[in-house]
Amino acid sequence: MPRFPHRLLALALCAASLSCTAAEPAKPAASEFKLQAYLPEFTQQIAADAKVEQIAEGFTWSEGPAWLADQQALLFTDVPENTLYRWSQRDGLQVLLKPSGYAGPDDGSLREGGANGLFAEQGGTVLLADSGNRLLARLDPKSKQKTVLAERYAGKRFNSPNDVVRRADGRLFFTDPPYGLKDIEKSPLRELDFAGVFRLDPDGSVHVIEDGLHFPNGVALSPDGNTLYVANSDPKRPIWMAYQLDARGQVSSKRELGNARDLMGDGINGLPDGLTVSADGVLFASAPGGLLVMRADGTRLGRVQTGPPVSNAEFGDDGFLYLTSDQRVLRVPVKARGQAPTK
Repeated sequence: MPRFPHRLLALALCAASLSCTAAEPAKPAASEFKLQAYLPEFTQQIAADAKVEQIAEGFTWSEGPAWLADQQALLFTDVPENTLYRWSQRDGLQVLLKPSGYAGPDDGSLREGGANGLFAEQGGTVLLADSGNRLLARLDPKSKQKTVLAERYAGKRFNSPNDVVRRADGRLFFTDPPYGLKDIEKSPLRELDFAGVFRLDPDGSVHVIEDGLHFPNGVALSPDGNTLYVANSDPKRPIWMAYQLDARGQVSSKRELGNARDLMGDGINGLPDGLTVSADGVLFASAPGGLLVMRADGTRLGRVQTGPPVSNAEFGDDGFLYLTSDQRVLRVPVKARGQAPTK
């Protein structure tokens, strides 16, 4: 999620030590967390008595969670601090990679130099939306080696890739807003004149899925891979889009899945940002006030209210849903299960 101007002061004040561990995190007030059911079906996803737990804190802006099943560990990023973290119940919090993105001299041209969204693949590698280096890459968490997958469309550099998801056929879908650049869409470094949603095919070719969203952000796929969901973190148009895909990954139709404007208000933090989809097709999407749970047709089932905004969410295979939320990382036990990683 972008750190919009009305939150910059608060984020500057909280950009303290990153030496925290998961051993004894400070406990937020229980009143911050509330399960709000809109329909009885909500409790089929999250039990009515489920408790939200904080597992780590002290970040500037936590993002991009991905679950490594073979390690029983969570990876996530702190984008402004250019750091990739690993957390596990056994080992606690560790720095896995710093810098996670841009490693060159600070010339003031970047607003957020780190990596952003992550996507775990079945073989243990991780797809990485490298905002600072303005490219899409594959990371081997064990060797810490990156392989560049794409960095240009039509000969022009991407803005700052934000999130990525992989379909079973190997096609990748990712968003490219200008959040990572200083002055955002007014940055002189911009080569593309739009913030795009793209598809990367196995042959290395890059194709535009959407060029009409101002701040495209989180991406996720339906379990059958035929619907692409995209969150638009635009305060003026806070929506989720659904794109029907054919066998080649081309868009056959699109629709607005939902609009979060009615959830916004004074003292309510967050926008449509990251999202994940359960094995039975239910969306768990960051939204004003926390995390919104929706059917695939946009019907709202309920919300996990968190106080500070949620940037993204991901299922572990340990019975928890993990949330990156501003300065901290949270988890909540869920009945829903995540989709199996793609190869």
